[in-house]
Amino acid sequence: MKKRYTALKYCMAFVFSLLLTAGYAQNTVKIDGQSFNRKWIKKGITEMTCFSRSGNQLVPFGAFNINTTEASDRLAIVTTLTMTNSDQVWIDTSISEANTMLPVYRSSYTPDRRMVLHFGKEVNGYYYDRKRNQETRIKEPITGSILESYAYPYLLAALPLTSGYKAALLVYDYKTDAKTHINKVLIEEVKSSSYKSDFTGEHAVWCVTVQEPATNDQYTYYIDKETRRLWKIEVRSKNQYVLMLNKEAEESTIAAKFDKEQALAMIQSGKSVIEGQAFARDNENEGILGGKAIFNINKKQYAAKGIAVLLIPYTAYYKEWVTRNESLRKKGVSIPLSKEAAACIKVATVYDDKGSFEFVNLQPGEYLLYTEFGYIHTSNRTEVVGYTDTYINGMFQGTSANTETYKVKGGASASIKKIITIKKEGERVSVKLKKTL
Repeated sequence: MKKRYTALKYCMAFVFSLLLTAGYAQNTVKIDGQSFNRKWIKKGITEMTCFSRSGNQLVPFGAFNINTTEASDRLAIVTTLTMTNSDQVWIDTSISEANTMLPVYRSSYTPDRRMVLHFGKEVNGYYYDRKRNQETRIKEPITGSILESYAYPYLLAALPLTSGYKAALLVYDYKTDAKTHINKVLIEEVKSSSYKSDFTGEHAVWCVTVQEPATNDQYTYYIDKETRRLWKIEVRSKNQYVLMLNKEAEESTIAAKFDKEQALAMIQSGKSVIEGQAFARDNENEGILGGKAIFNINKKQYAAKGIAVLLIPYTAYYKEWVTRNESLRKKGVSIPLSKEAAACIKVATVYDDKGSFEFVNLQPGEYLLYTEFGYIHTSNRTEVVGYTDTYINGMFQGTSANTETYKVKGGASASIKKIITIKKEGERVSVKLKKTL
């Protein structure tokens, strides 16, 4: 029995070690002596804004999107470059074997060229120069393990990055005027740095500097230490400098789906009405009494004729937009509404001297009212104008300050918002949009 147990134990240990090895082999790939951990390859879409240097300024010139997917043992990287004020598009695709990172397919469609390459024991394909109307057939052998030149930048995050790390990668990069298309790419420097996101704050990053000796171009990638997210790319080529910054699309977009049909129906297809007044009531009280209307005898100051009042159909999309912007306000950033969503906000104007406004044709539901206007704020100020010394029987008893109180008037602004619910069709809801200091 003991022998059988010992044999079973060794058998299980062997199987367990095989499973560990298999798991490691699936995640870790070696190419030209360099280890790539597949779990660090970021899947999904990364959107970046492109800037070029003009004098001392950085000027945005386009958008660069990277779409990384893995399916059927294939790792596909598709990038799209679109220029500002232009309908021209640059689309590049690089497909590799997911388990080995070896190239399978490469294509490039730009205003200047059309290129398609298939990889195996040799490279087969063509390069078409649109300007010259000239096609070149491509066929050449491949020896050893290489990466495809367009794929390697997005695989850097899978390397065992650490301060002082250096490496040389062999890549295939077809260029019409090059003598050889297999070149070395040098990871010259890896060091710790930081990147500040407008939405999520400070991030510790690896600053990875890569040199391409064949072109003498230099690239610097800022890769998140914790998540391997690509935050920033700097490109230095001859006398040109290009900067690409992560647009943080996940953080700067609204997750809730916008339903234009629903929003328009709420503000156009009902029989209910919201009417009201917008005003501010000034308060001369200060300190602990500030903002307490019970002590406030100042007159109402109504929003002037022509002041806009906004009515937002308070659907899940708009609620998320308001909540997100309120949390981002302290950081000095905001998420803009889409054009469609902005077009579904109803606007009324104050039509008399009493700050009156009205919205008609509304359906039952929840709405957010918002307005902003200026008014006169009066406050009391106390100033010391002298001092009085007190003596009794010729003995100094102390000094008291002589003060004068006066009123100071100045401009102030009221920003008012209020959530209103229409409960049934045909209901008329009255509301006061008020601010008390």
